Amino acid sequence: MHQNLFPKKDIVEKFVRSSGPGGQNVNKVATTVFLKHLATGIIIKCGEFRTQEQNREEAYRRLFLKIKEREEEQERKRMALILKIRRQNRRRSKGQKERMLEDKKFRSFKKNLRKGVED
Repeated sequence: MHQNLFPKKDIVEKFVRSSGPGGQNVNKVATTVFLKHLATGIIIKCGEFRTQEQNREEAYRRLFLKIKEREEEQERKRMALILKIRRQNRRRSKGQKERMLEDKKFRSFKKNLRKGVED
């Protein structure tokens, strides 16, 4: 199913022997699949099932989900950056400017009080 979504040249597929329980099947047959997506560098290993085909299908499904997740994360970051730039470029309202200037005047007044009295 997901195999058709990726061009063959973008994927390196390799089968190796599984580890763990499974007896003679595990020792004789290379059922675990390694997938490497060359464009993103994502590596997937799947050896949960007894057959190559089931493992291959699961590995491609995981690869598809991982790539989709990465694209969504990049889109979230891009949108956050756009919103940040919009906030930075937004002009202050008249009320905000007045409050800011009042605060500056008050802070200046406080600092001048700290200087003490000159003779």
